[in-house]
Amino acid sequence: MVTAAHPLPLPTVRYPAVRHLGPNWYASVMGTAIVATAGAGLPLHLPGLRTVCAAVWALSLALLVTLLTARVLHWTHHRDQARAHLLDPAAAPFYGCLAMALLAVGGGAVTVGRDWIGTGPAVALDAILFTAGTTVGVATAVAVPYLMAVRHRIEPGQATPVWLLPVVAPMVSAALGPLLVPYLPAGQPRETLLLACFALFGLSLLATLLMLPLVFARLLTGGPLPLALTPTLFLVLGPLGQSTTAVGNVADAAPGVVPAPYEQGFVTFAVLYGVPVMGFALLWLCLATAHVVRARRQGMGFAMTWWSFTFPVGTCVTGAEALARHTGLVAFDGLAVGLYAVLLGAWVTVAAHTVRGLVSGELLAAPRPAPGAPRPARGRTTSGAVR
Repeated sequence: MVTAAHPLPLPTVRYPAVRHLGPNWYASVMGTAIVATAGAGLPLHLPGLRTVCAAVWALSLALLVTLLTARVLHWTHHRDQARAHLLDPAAAPFYGCLAMALLAVGGGAVTVGRDWIGTGPAVALDAILFTAGTTVGVATAVAVPYLMAVRHRIEPGQATPVWLLPVVAPMVSAALGPLLVPYLPAGQPRETLLLACFALFGLSLLATLLMLPLVFARLLTGGPLPLALTPTLFLVLGPLGQSTTAVGNVADAAPGVVPAPYEQGFVTFAVLYGVPVMGFALLWLCLATAHVVRARRQGMGFAMTWWSFTFPVGTCVTGAEALARHTGLVAFDGLAVGLYAVLLGAWVTVAAHTVRGLVSGELLAAPRPAPGAPRPARGRTTSGAVR
């Protein structure tokens, strides 16, 4: 008598909700934190503005803790998927978002979070997050381009602004590191940190200048980006606005830290560098907006790439605020306020769509290929992007 073999039970997948949680989710932390820090620097004296900014920073801190916990579960129970992200040329660059999320929340602690948790705890928190974020950022700036060169199979037509994410992370360190300078002992410690931030500025700037021509050439010769990737054109604003912020913050911290004439040289450089770069940022903002309007008319739906509308614009706000401080021009004050209104509208819109996608489960579902897509370059990746 032959008995039928019982089918083996399928292995239980633990924490299935985080299996497809990619590193691109850290963009939501960055985009939320910049709303707080940029709002605190506005030339406005609205009642309750700083309190609201502190509340938004607290939200970004909560998001960071939640995502770090979820990513630990992801790496622990879904290591195969985590490895797939590293080997996916569309997903790996998003590891730069981890560094920037740590740095953005840390900088917000000293800027507005101290109102709620006190200066001492805020500085301690920023020191921890700045150290971790800078370490991860520099490592990512080396590791991801290395993987792109030796492990990923990349064609020129696949270049997107997402490639900028790993090399922009050190620029965020350069912009936020000067906030810690006054809390260090006078002398060598302060000067070392300040000049290290300026070195990170150079590292990121030169790396960006290598990457950006590839992205622009792809845009001109390969046509518009796929619809879901079109919002990533706003990522180009990140290194522009953040570098302007960085030189402005370095100049703010320089008096009494570096000897003359370098002290005044930093102030001069902040203006001579920041003004033309901000001009190019406004040009790119118009170009990127035109592409997004076109994509929206062609049916571009919501994707996590919409978070590109937040943090990069926020860096332009902080860059305009820095230029306003160093030039005294009301025009830069007005520019900062106008860009902040854009940032706030974008954040509300993207946050609402993200919450809706989480509630429905769509954003955490397994990626599926675009139906009928004739080219692999337009398939949805594990990062939630389309390539």
